[in-house]
Amino acid sequence: MVIPQLTTIAIELDGSVAEVRLNRPERSNAINEAMWQELRAAFVWADTAREVRAVILSGAGRNFCAGIDLAMLAGVGQVVAHADPARSRETLRRVILDLQDCLTSVERCRKPVLAAIHGACIGGAIDLVSCCDMRYAAAGVQFSVREIDVGMTADVGTLQRLPKLIPDGIARELAYTGRSVDAREAQQIGLVNQTFDTPELLHAGVLRIAREIAAKSPLAIRGTKEMLNYGRDHSVADGLNYVATWNAAMLLSNDLEETAAALRERRPPRFVD
Repeated sequence: MVIPQLTTIAIELDGSVAEVRLNRPERSNAINEAMWQELRAAFVWADTAREVRAVILSGAGRNFCAGIDLAMLAGVGQVVAHADPARSRETLRRVILDLQDCLTSVERCRKPVLAAIHGACIGGAIDLVSCCDMRYAAAGVQFSVREIDVGMTADVGTLQRLPKLIPDGIARELAYTGRSVDAREAQQIGLVNQTFDTPELLHAGVLRIAREIAAKSPLAIRGTKEMLNYGRDHSVADGLNYVATWNAAMLLSNDLEETAAALRERRPPRFVD
């Protein structure tokens, strides 16, 4: 298996767990143009690499991510410039849609993605972690929907995903005020699953959970993620109909037979990638 060599993101494979690490520590992992595109490349790779069964998303250095690189934001006007204002606005819409897709690639990845968050998680970083299956944080973390403080409406996923993760009123308060949320409050409102005392304990704890997931049936895990994401965006009736169709195709698998054999033989199951 060939691991992509990227300029702003580092990827490491530990058994069946891939770690995708934002790697601009000197800029607090602010998301520049290259990182947007490389995020998509990294998660397309994680999705298609058969050996990968779970993914940890982390950040190098003191902070997880400081959001969008302001230099990139300042240069948007030049990127979309056109003599016709309507064509300029159309180009800007396409740029925004592409940035949305870069982050949606995290959600689209069939393997569970666990965010390990420390330090600052600001602005576009909230959009990013909202795409993950689960979020875990170290003490000292600060979450902030900061777009309101730069005079813009968050446009790459926070306003759509955050109210599905935390109470609607809290999501609105954070979006309207830009105030910071610490680790204790983040866990209290359901933004993170668990907090750890240090970044080192955070990494070890998230890796343990990722390994536990990676030991399960890969086919069943992928189907579970598909159903959870579908059910979030559809009615209960639609979700039940979809899972019936899914399992009509996927239920009678080698993984099911292997699980039964492992129970009979009192051993851990061994699943193919």
